[in-house]
Amino acid sequence: MHALQEGVLLYPVYALLFADAGLTTGEISSLFAIWSVVSFTCEIPAGALADAWSRKRLYALGEITTAAGFGVWLLWPSYPGFALGFVLWGLGGAFSSGTLEALIYDHLGDGTAYSRVIGRARTAGLLGMLVATLLTGPVHLAGGYLLVGTISVATVALGGLLALRLPEQPRSGTGDDGDSAPAMLRSGLRAVTGRGTIRVLVVAAAVPGFSALDEYLPLLAREMGAATHGVPLLFALTALAMAAGNALAGHFPPVTSRPLGGALALSAGLLAGGALVPHPAGMIGVSAAFGLLQFAMVHAETRLQDAITGPARATALSVAGFGAEVCAVALYAAFALPVPVSHLIAATALPLLLTFLLSWPGRRNH
Repeated sequence: MHALQEGVLLYPVYALLFADAGLTTGEISSLFAIWSVVSFTCEIPAGALADAWSRKRLYALGEITTAAGFGVWLLWPSYPGFALGFVLWGLGGAFSSGTLEALIYDHLGDGTAYSRVIGRARTAGLLGMLVATLLTGPVHLAGGYLLVGTISVATVALGGLLALRLPEQPRSGTGDDGDSAPAMLRSGLRAVTGRGTIRVLVVAAAVPGFSALDEYLPLLAREMGAATHGVPLLFALTALAMAAGNALAGHFPPVTSRPLGGALALSAGLLAGGALVPHPAGMIGVSAAFGLLQFAMVHAETRLQDAITGPARATALSVAGFGAEVCAVALYAAFALPVPVSHLIAATALPLLLTFLLSWPGRRNH
């Protein structure tokens, strides 16, 4: 999904790379839409492949494919090159989406333990992103986008190779239809379309869908008056808030809807208020909103993990990933409108509040 890329120097400034190459906000939004269309087209089949083949190998392949996409941006810095890079990133993201989470949950087998472990892991990842973000400004000043991008390609490719060292338990006793990818696809779809899981699935898809907003944070910071070399510092604030949200998620087991609903409602208010501040200080409120969204994301995902039964866990999670990409495409379409980025980000408070209402059925959602 469209989350911060941990430890990737390019992330805080790649929207600025596109803008400095002469692309308009509408053209940049069309690139994000291409990214999401590729992602959600491949999302569910990739999940079925992970369940039928190897989750760690598919995750590694996804990271290496993403690194190749970043490399295309450096070699072909134009709209067609950026589009091709996003196609590769979308494919790589589809390979990675849900595979690592399914691997971890199967190893732990418990939602409370999962929320604690995944919260800590994502906190560590975002702290790595914080360090990378703080380094992006000096690296950009030293070598421009080329140096920033080269280090990013190496970082992501190395992460993919290291994933091959992860332990993976052999899976046996698979679904009623066998253990082929088509069989896993059928099993995964059944796991998330029952009457008791539909609402959980919709919320688990919608919440990470709002993470697509982070693509516009550099443009928002620039609109607020921040200089290019100062944007990574503001982005670091967001990364720190998201790390805090992940860390707190593990301390509030998702046994009811209340922590999730409260985080969504509060994030809507902070996002709207912060985005409309005509000064870089407004990023404080926006960052806090992203921290709460990260908290809500862990809870929504854990509740879905607990609801999934059967061997096709990665496939089932990919269904939620598919929904998240559809939400992201809707956001990208809205951001293609000739409206200031700050106003568009503030307007997303409304669908956030609708998601809050959907997440609030109390004990029925346990």
